[in-house]
Amino acid sequence: MKKIISAFLLLAFGMTMGYAQVKLCPLFTDNMVLQQKNDKSPIWGESKAGKTITITTSWDNAITTTKADEQGHWKTTVKTPSAGGPYTITISDGKKKTVIQNVLIGEVWLCSGQSNMEMSVGHGQVKNWKAELSEADSHTNIRLFTVKKTTSGKPTSTFEAEGGGWLTCNAESLMGFSAAGYFFGRDINKYQNVPVGLINSSWGGTIIEAWMSLESFKSMAGQEKNVEHVSSLPATPEERQKFYDDELNQWYKELQKTEIGYKDGVPVWALGSTNDADWNTMNLPGASANDGTINAFWWARRTIEIPAKWAGKDITINLGGVDDNDVTFFNGEVVGNTVGCWLQRNYTVPGRLVKEGKATIAVRVHDTGGLTGIGGDKEKFTVSLNGTDETISLAGEWKYKPSIGIGTVAAMPANTVMDPNVHTFLYNSMIYPLLPYTIKGAIWYQGESNAPQAYQYRELMPLLIKDWRNQWGYDFPFYMVQLANYMSRKDAPSESSWAELREAQLLTRQHLENVGMATIIDIGEAGDIHPKNKQDVGHRLALAARATAYGERIAYEGPMYQDYKIEGNTIRIQFSRNTGRGLKSSDGGNLKGFAIAGLDHKWHWANAEIVKEQRGQWTMESVVVSCPEVEFPVAVRYAWADNPECNLTNSTDLPASPFRTDDWAGETYGNKR
Repeated sequence: MKKIISAFLLLAFGMTMGYAQVKLCPLFTDNMVLQQKNDKSPIWGESKAGKTITITTSWDNAITTTKADEQGHWKTTVKTPSAGGPYTITISDGKKKTVIQNVLIGEVWLCSGQSNMEMSVGHGQVKNWKAELSEADSHTNIRLFTVKKTTSGKPTSTFEAEGGGWLTCNAESLMGFSAAGYFFGRDINKYQNVPVGLINSSWGGTIIEAWMSLESFKSMAGQEKNVEHVSSLPATPEERQKFYDDELNQWYKELQKTEIGYKDGVPVWALGSTNDADWNTMNLPGASANDGTINAFWWARRTIEIPAKWAGKDITINLGGVDDNDVTFFNGEVVGNTVGCWLQRNYTVPGRLVKEGKATIAVRVHDTGGLTGIGGDKEKFTVSLNGTDETISLAGEWKYKPSIGIGTVAAMPANTVMDPNVHTFLYNSMIYPLLPYTIKGAIWYQGESNAPQAYQYRELMPLLIKDWRNQWGYDFPFYMVQLANYMSRKDAPSESSWAELREAQLLTRQHLENVGMATIIDIGEAGDIHPKNKQDVGHRLALAARATAYGERIAYEGPMYQDYKIEGNTIRIQFSRNTGRGLKSSDGGNLKGFAIAGLDHKWHWANAEIVKEQRGQWTMESVVVSCPEVEFPVAVRYAWADNPECNLTNSTDLPASPFRTDDWAGETYGNKR
């Protein structure tokens, strides 16, 4: 009898395992939002090959059927009504059914970009964050969906959602959700009185190229090598890891031929016998080593005294974080290396290398740009004897010296298994899987990581917009955030890669249809690349959407440069007619942020005055710019700096976008990735 029962259970189990239940794309879960008034809203999933799938929508009780293909994939469309809900969607294969509950019909927006889009409402990152979370429960008609971070070398339909899918807005779900996205959606929900679904697909520190398809790069001149490289990458992560290891080893071999810290392949700057008397000094951890002389590669050294009782025993070097990559040596022997900015470094030194007396710890740092250094907790910046509490502090004075300048060596190979900053990798894994889910439009906050190639961004930003629209099959509205003011303020007018990136964003806004831009040159922070005022970011994005996507008659952007005219020793700047009820300074004082140049191309701070001129029934306003030191002016710039002091706004306090009248080559001209 037991054998019969066992056989019966095995048969039943086998039948169950052989039966493939309907599996939905992660976008289709309880609490979801579908785009309203859509005759063909796609819905898709997987089942057993050949199965007939029936979908019933409660808002109209319509029944739609489709059949799974040979691979078990199925897709169909349903018709959505005007905004409303909650509703249900029932999916059945004839034996089992899945019911999606609490479905709303409304407006769906994709939120993408890098860390300023990813930056969440909670954890103290955003101003007044506790108050914002406390009132989140009153916005249950806003639904949140976050795409889990992942990369892929090829387009894939497989992806995961944080939290399991769509979440109803409340204090808990909002804690980790995009602040810029939420404040945008909150305004759309309020002023359009419709449910709003927000899909957050963003990743901090990423370049725009990672979010674009391979097809888009095939259409862009100068991208042939990148297309060839990405196309040649192995399919699996394991194969790509081996590919990367081989590339990296070859890169290091080539590097050592020109690396002055090496001689005949020996890391002489890591040896205790090396005379470092003429090296510079710096305090570690926490101090930046970038004083203008360090670029690409530099070495740091410190000599310590190993106690007799430590001899022959394993010890650990605890370095904290390094910006960006390192190779660490103990008496000339490599004991560890890490690729990744500010990741914790803890390297074990085997006992066979540990001897009584003086020992030299050397760190060769690879800096990929911007600031650099070795940071961390001073108390944990140590050498420790394994298995004990005994430590030797490494905090304090280190010797350092640069070895190779940036641009003199080939770029370090990217680990395409872990690194998101590879052409197409985030499009493949975090945008492509969302196709063809119907969206109203997209908002975008990115550009910081492309500032060194700002001039190239003039091509990349429009190309991404066209690419996404082509992939979705329609020209949806697209709104971007112009880079905020950031970094130290300069005393004199100068070149700026951030200003050039803002210009690339402005040109995209001006030259593409159905594209808007939120200017936030007034809310940045000199010491933080992540402005805490995300409320105004979302609000200004929503103003653009409300005016251009939803047809509200409102002022939605600040003054935009249109034209200029040289008038003797002055230049008159004219703005497009989107200045609200006029131009003004935000603080009521004189205009700031204008610079003027003559035939010598030398820039001087300028006087600027708002001038009114009556033309028939219209009162026209312009800004007249001059400087006593420039007798024959030829060009004007406004807010052309990393962190400009500027105050031109319209009557609704929306700031003017930075601009220039010249087209002289800037500091990023010709820089390409």
